[in-house]
Amino acid sequence: MKIVYFTHSLASCWNHGNAHFLRGVLRELIARGHEVAIYEPEGAWSLTNLLTDHGEAALEPWRAAYPELSSKTYGEAFDPAEACDGADLVIVHEWNEPDLVAAIGRQRRRRPFTLLFHDTHHRAVSDPDAISVFDLSDYDGVLAFGETLAEVYRGWGWGGRVFVWHEAADVRLFHPPAEEGPREGLVWIGNWGDGERTQELEAFLFKPAEAVELTLDIHGVRYPPEALALLKRYGARYRGWLANARAPEVFALHLATAHVPRRFYVERLPGIPTIRVFEALACGIPLVSAPWSDSENLFRPGEDFLVANDGAAMATHLAALRDDPELRRSLVANGLQTILARHTCGHRADELLAHVAQLRASTASVAEMESAR
Repeated sequence: MKIVYFTHSLASCWNHGNAHFLRGVLRELIARGHEVAIYEPEGAWSLTNLLTDHGEAALEPWRAAYPELSSKTYGEAFDPAEACDGADLVIVHEWNEPDLVAAIGRQRRRRPFTLLFHDTHHRAVSDPDAISVFDLSDYDGVLAFGETLAEVYRGWGWGGRVFVWHEAADVRLFHPPAEEGPREGLVWIGNWGDGERTQELEAFLFKPAEAVELTLDIHGVRYPPEALALLKRYGARYRGWLANARAPEVFALHLATAHVPRRFYVERLPGIPTIRVFEALACGIPLVSAPWSDSENLFRPGEDFLVANDGAAMATHLAALRDDPELRRSLVANGLQTILARHTCGHRADELLAHVAQLRASTASVAEMESAR
């Protein structure tokens, strides 16, 4: 099957977590013999910021980790007809421009490929006008990265044509270290963003780490001066941007990590974890989560990871992880078991192909009924 994917950027993971999952799942599809073509726009903000901050050398970790992947860059003269020629499946991510989304939809009128819109963000609830500008009238279906987001699309009339397609771990890259070495302190890999979880980070990460005297390393981007001052006040060490391909080696240096979801994923889209949960558990590092409702039963809270309902509970959990090697071993074994059983990019490739088959069967059934009239 020929699969064409239009992303914001495959090359850059600077403030662009969806690149993590795309790299893994597209690599999985290639390994299964599918032809995959990937397109990203010239001047994508993620890539532009990465190159501005770190230069061309910042692309080397992803190139080394994913030698089978590459993307084609398009500009104003781009012809979507050529890109979609011969395609069996075309997927368009929601960080693309409305004009491109509509243009690819028009190609669907002339060609028999299956066309899907892929939504991996909270804009459907935080900024619905930004989604409503997309003309999806020619799209066959929607891939939503959680049930609560899928329910939003059902409310917009998509019914059975919206599919839950969670992110997952690329276990070809994210796995426990071959040999265990010394571990110490906590690590948190995440972007500061627009301050929508500042209070949560202070209450569930900075204060508890300081209280139990665990060192804390912070990786990420978009940390304004006031954020850096807050980290300094708590003794946290800001390490800057981290190439996602290097995350496994950083996890392997630390005792534990944390999940501190953004407010929208707690209040408006519960049940959708950050991809770092999948990646951390796949790497075999114990994880403690701030309050988060696993409404889709993706994991086994309390067994795969610990959950802290407040800052005091987080401090208690961190102290236990610091002092109890058996607790750490248990969480590592359980978390890795769940990932390998349910949440790898191989599982997501299976799910994608099943969703496409279901849509095609439904389309064929409708066509048969219409021809029989």
